[in-house]
Amino acid sequence: MTKAIAYIRVSTTKQAEQGHSLEAQKAKIEAYAELYDLSVVKTVVEAESAKSLNREGLQEALADLKAGKAEALIVVKLDRLTRSVADLGVLVEKHFNKSALLSVSEQIDTRSAGGRLVLNVLASVSQWEREAIGERTKAVKQNMKANGLYNGGHVPYGKMLVQGVLVNNESEQAIIREANKLREQGCSLRTIATLFSQKGYKTRKDTNFSHTLVSRMVA
Repeated sequence: MTKAIAYIRVSTTKQAEQGHSLEAQKAKIEAYAELYDLSVVKTVVEAESAKSLNREGLQEALADLKAGKAEALIVVKLDRLTRSVADLGVLVEKHFNKSALLSVSEQIDTRSAGGRLVLNVLASVSQWEREAIGERTKAVKQNMKANGLYNGGHVPYGKMLVQGVLVNNESEQAIIREANKLREQGCSLRTIATLFSQKGYKTRKDTNFSHTLVSRMVA
């Protein structure tokens, strides 16, 4: 009977989402182990982001594998282990060349060449999907910005939000125009900031303008 370590990663904010809660993961791993005649000798539970492999629980499980305390690591889904193709490649090369990686949902078993191939293909598709979603989100935000629609974040100086639409703030636009005019006349950014302070112009935070803030206003 193959000895295995169960690795369970939960999130403090998404613990109950998509069947990845602690209880759900434990139940799936237990059922999988029984079906494939595996002996779960240890269960590691971790509440950490998958952005890095530098996670205490994961490193503990990998160390146990290296020490020969188990022959395989079981996860419910690959994203419980990592969301990065590069990190997955590191794990496969350094840790799962001798020990096995078993994934319940994807039915992956790296004890075979076919299992390793499927693992790499699935990871690549997952990475592509996340990047594609990111590109679409970026395109939508750029389109909203081009059309004067608010897409979240800081409202730029010279604008204000009216019913979800960015429109000109005339008082701030007047200051921007004055800053550009002074700049065209050869004034330095620090000089413009000093002149604004002398005139009593204030930022939204009721502070004096700095040369850095002025640089954001001039063309």
